[in-house]
Amino acid sequence: MINPIHLRTLLETVRLGSFAAAANRLGYTASAVSQQMAALERAVGVPLFERSGRSAHPTEAATAMSRHAVRVLADIDALLAATSSAHGAITMELRLAVFPSLARPLLARMQNRPEWERSDVELRFWVADPSPTIREIRAGREFDVALVYQVGNTALTWPQSVQPEWLGDDEYRVVVPTAWGFHAHEPVTIHQLANLSWVAHHPGTSDAAIIDRLFRGHDLRPRTVANSDDYTVTLQLVAAGLAASFVPELALHQLPDGVTVLDVPELRLARRVFALAPTDGPRPATGAFLAAVSEILAELGAARPVPA
Repeated sequence: MINPIHLRTLLETVRLGSFAAAANRLGYTASAVSQQMAALERAVGVPLFERSGRSAHPTEAATAMSRHAVRVLADIDALLAATSSAHGAITMELRLAVFPSLARPLLARMQNRPEWERSDVELRFWVADPSPTIREIRAGREFDVALVYQVGNTALTWPQSVQPEWLGDDEYRVVVPTAWGFHAHEPVTIHQLANLSWVAHHPGTSDAAIIDRLFRGHDLRPRTVANSDDYTVTLQLVAAGLAASFVPELALHQLPDGVTVLDVPELRLARRVFALAPTDGPRPATGAFLAAVSEILAELGAARPVPA
């Protein structure tokens, strides 16, 4: 099946004469345009561009297909307009990418908000950590909003096709088995954590590197007894009495029995939550969705601080 988005990209590429020019016009990277055109070639079964080095020239098939694309896209636009006229309003699909620890509470709360129950907007979710999401964007996948995070001072490189907006900070907290006897309302010193066993992230992830650096900065070298990047699993291991862990606030919205959240003033670390939207302008429903996300983040304790 031919993707209409790829047809629009084909039109701009043929009109402007290069992947780079089309990417600049459409807000993609040149690589994303190239991958879209490769997907279109697979769909139609013929080569559309002659590639040599870093340049690519449209074939006669591409030129002929671009003329056909004009008619096809015009028919699609006419069909949408007719549907909208016949039914008063057409359902809009909002394509969203969300990282897992935010997806769980966000989905539950979005479903209970009356403005979305009455809305003509259908939410379509892609749930993944920031790195896979950004790889998808670079490859040409289009999201109306991508919710991502970066840990500490690590700087994710945003694709040129998106504009980041900071939404708030998600603080990490130390969690321990309740059976260990720590009191949630009493500050705990880092020295009291020195000999504990821990559930840690898998080595090599950005979270693991930053947390390890934070711990070593306080001369804390925890004994790792398990590795998990899934906070639901991590909290179950903590509840079972296996180990302590370092978990962001957003993952604590449904805390299992047997887990105590500690106040450790010396261990301060946060994930910065960002919304990535296309640089060529948001769709009408994007602003309403981001307003809802900001309110939900406030409910979950990860809201952007209000300036004094």
